[in-house]
Amino acid sequence: MTRFRTLLHKELLRFWKVSVQTVAAPVLTAALYLVVFAYALEGRVRMYDSIAYTDFLVPGLVMMSVLQNAFANSSSSLVQSKITGNIVFILLPPISYLEFFGAYVLASIVRGLVVGLGVLAVTVWFVNLEVKAPMWALTFALLGAGLLGALGLLAGIVSEKIDQMAAFQNFVIVPLTFLSGVFYSIHSLPEFWLRLSHANPFFYMIDGFRYGFFGLSDVSPAASLAVVSASLVAVSLVCIALLKSGYKLRH
Repeated sequence: MTRFRTLLHKELLRFWKVSVQTVAAPVLTAALYLVVFAYALEGRVRMYDSIAYTDFLVPGLVMMSVLQNAFANSSSSLVQSKITGNIVFILLPPISYLEFFGAYVLASIVRGLVVGLGVLAVTVWFVNLEVKAPMWALTFALLGAGLLGALGLLAGIVSEKIDQMAAFQNFVIVPLTFLSGVFYSIHSLPEFWLRLSHANPFFYMIDGFRYGFFGLSDVSPAASLAVVSASLVAVSLVCIALLKSGYKLRH
């Protein structure tokens, strides 16, 4: 446990020491999204026939920030360690692959939740939100941050350069996030895009988290929970297998 705590402490310090970049900047970005979209669409669009667009938008922005920053934390940390060569100081001590996985993913969850709470604290001044099912919201925030932390670790393992990791984020994570219903309800989409959205696991994280606020969602929260949980288990098993084999970590 001392090995695990030490590595976790190191990962937490890594993002907290540059919190202006890792926490404040994402919060500002989400606030700008809210201002721009609320100004452009407020009064023109309503969701679920009873929810103002700005109210609908806030949980999506919070969850989007949680997911993107959880991914960024583990992926950037591992890739930077591989490039600078200090990964050797993590691999040499008797740290098990499970401790390695747990420390990186847990630190990613913490960063994701810190940024998410920051976004919520800033945007709550623009809206009047009621959290009708807080345990559902918390569950999806934790599972979503864990899934993206594990996915970031996976990207960090297979990437050897910053641009490879950035390509994974720009061409996989960002499109899946933006097409997950952050800014709209998928029921407003044409049939083809509606079906395609159901194949996107990010949609279930956003939709389940939004259910925690409004008690309304596009699909059953239980179904969303099953999809997100299965995705987390699958990605975690792949990560653990790669860590155990030392793939692209031990040369």
